[in-house]
Amino acid sequence: MASITLKNVIKRYGYGKTATQVIHGINAEILDGEFVVIVGPSGCGKSTLLRMVAGLEEISSGDIAIDNRVVNNLEPSERDIAMVFQNYALYPHMSVFDNMAYGLKIAKVPVEEIKARVDKAARILEIGPFLNRKPRELSGGQRQRVAMGRAIVRQPRVFLFDEPLSNLDAKLRAQTRLEIQKLHRELGITSLFVTHDQVEAMTLAQRMIVMNAGVMEQFGTPEEVYNRPATTFVASFMGSPPMNLLKNAPDALPNTITGVRPEHLDITPSGWALRVEAVEMLGAERLTYGRWAHSVDDELVIIRAEESQTAPALGSTICVTPRADKIHNFDAVTGQRVSSDRPQG
Repeated sequence: MASITLKNVIKRYGYGKTATQVIHGINAEILDGEFVVIVGPSGCGKSTLLRMVAGLEEISSGDIAIDNRVVNNLEPSERDIAMVFQNYALYPHMSVFDNMAYGLKIAKVPVEEIKARVDKAARILEIGPFLNRKPRELSGGQRQRVAMGRAIVRQPRVFLFDEPLSNLDAKLRAQTRLEIQKLHRELGITSLFVTHDQVEAMTLAQRMIVMNAGVMEQFGTPEEVYNRPATTFVASFMGSPPMNLLKNAPDALPNTITGVRPEHLDITPSGWALRVEAVEMLGAERLTYGRWAHSVDDELVIIRAEESQTAPALGSTICVTPRADKIHNFDAVTGQRVSSDRPQG
């Protein structure tokens, strides 16, 4: 296993005045044996950052170190990493066993050791019965497990996952997330996992890097990122539905945006007056959408409540109260988090 250090990592395409910078000075320390998720919307630079760690993209400036050894100029094969891709990249004419063993054969690993490594990986991933099958005879989830098995047998110091679950349906994604968690518990290999899916990020990460337009907005545990978002971007990206970010909330601190998550707004006899615009039933919970009842401002406010609560009527006026310890304040200009202290009285 190994730590990964990112020190002011920058990526530009092109040269001189026409150069386009897509990664803007990333600094992060991934601990030995840690599972870190890089999450963000499409085009934010998360896969580019992962590919720089892998050696598939050149670094424009800064340093990447694996186990305290700078790897900027090392080939991917020299970095002691294994990568799992979105598209599986299996050889269709080879059996599952041969797909998993291929890299070891090229490296001239003894036959007995190859069999032992493949058998162990197949046991961990529960694909032992499929070792003689071809990829076309497997489901999408089974193919992804073969791709992970091919990485495991390499016995790398670092695993790199580039959106490996995005081709699976929702049920298989959930199942495979559990398998990846089990895999990390058993092997303990330092892992970087890229995804645009916040659920994957929240459930898999020990810590997460939230990316936006090539900038690291926040690096922290899922609890820190969800409960104390560093910026309005993080507040709106992590959470479904997203945090309410209100420019005209009653009693707001001067020059700030008030943030409150939908589950932290309670329907009360008095409070913020909202005109109900829509109600969504989601099984165990209900989402109510409203706008300020006594204002021309068009801000939308979302309230999440248990299904057992009475649904408000469309067009009616309701009052909501934010839980005092769950209010967030952000600078209206920079979007950065500011003190959450509220005026008293």
